[in-house]
Amino acid sequence: MTTEHVASDHAVDIDKHVRIYITVFVALMVLTIVTVAISYLHLPVALAVTVALLVATIKGSLVACYFMHLISEKKLIYAVLLLTVVFFAALLALPVITHDNGYWIHE
Repeated sequence: MTTEHVASDHAVDIDKHVRIYITVFVALMVLTIVTVAISYLHLPVALAVTVALLVATIKGSLVACYFMHLISEKKLIYAVLLLTVVFFAALLALPVITHDNGYWIHE
């Protein structure tokens, strides 16, 4: 194998990664425009928040998968990430579960 062949393979590999990064960047910009456009639709608050969180989840997933290189990680990373999501959801649900009649402290 010659040095030129190795350099050529390396250049092709870099071009492939750059193309992926540019595609993800364009997707993030489109989703940002979608988020702003949704704010002008005057949707009910619950629906607007739901759609905004859905778009934010997609954007966060793109960033984590491609820019943080989690797309090529082992299964253990996904298990830890899933555990983190479960604890985060539990912490978000905690005030809803413990809140009663508008008061935090029961007398």
